Amino acid sequence: MSVLNLSSTFVTFFAVVGPPKVLLAYAQLSRTRSLPEMRRLVGVSSLLAAFVGVLMAFLADAVTNFFHVSDESLQLAGGVIFFIYAVGLVLGLHLGGGGDDDEQALTNPLAEGVRELLLPYVASPLAMTAVLVESLTKEGWGWRFTVSGAYLAVVAINLVSVLVLAPLLMRTHQTSLEVLSRLLGLLLAAVGVELFLQGLAGLGVPLTKSGGY
Repeated sequence: MSVLNLSSTFVTFFAVVGPPKVLLAYAQLSRTRSLPEMRRLVGVSSLLAAFVGVLMAFLADAVTNFFHVSDESLQLAGGVIFFIYAVGLVLGLHLGGGGDDDEQALTNPLAEGVRELLLPYVASPLAMTAVLVESLTKEGWGWRFTVSGAYLAVVAINLVSVLVLAPLLMRTHQTSLEVLSRLLGLLLAAVGVELFLQGLAGLGVPLTKSGGY
């Protein structure tokens, strides 16, 4: 995940937490929420996602030193968690959701929505792994601001995308959402495996293809 400038960092974050990853989550939530509720939800969740991402960018050294973890460990852990989440999408399971606490869902729909967006958007495992690894690529506060700026740009694009497409998402048929969910889960599972393999390669595990086939 080595990066050299703002543009390449932006591309990395766009790939792991861009609109293709978050629109599906908002589409699921829009089935039971009004347009004003969705707008409040996207605003609050985007602010939280921006805060968490910037915080991790500036605390990358402190976090990894405190827990004595390496870049490779981050890649392995992020790959496993993201793969599990992706498998949940393929199987139709909504991991990280609010569970069966219907009373809280009715009395505080905003908090319930944020809780359901925690894993795929607010604190996406792959996104947080990318932020930490990218932040550790170079030293200095200037680089931390570069990483933070790239992450904030992607969050802003997500915010605009959901606000613009919110009416369309609310009209999307449930069957279409399920099909898109499984397709996205398959693609995200492959990304999680790729991240895990990068971690193994960083540890020196040989991953060359066999030439016997």
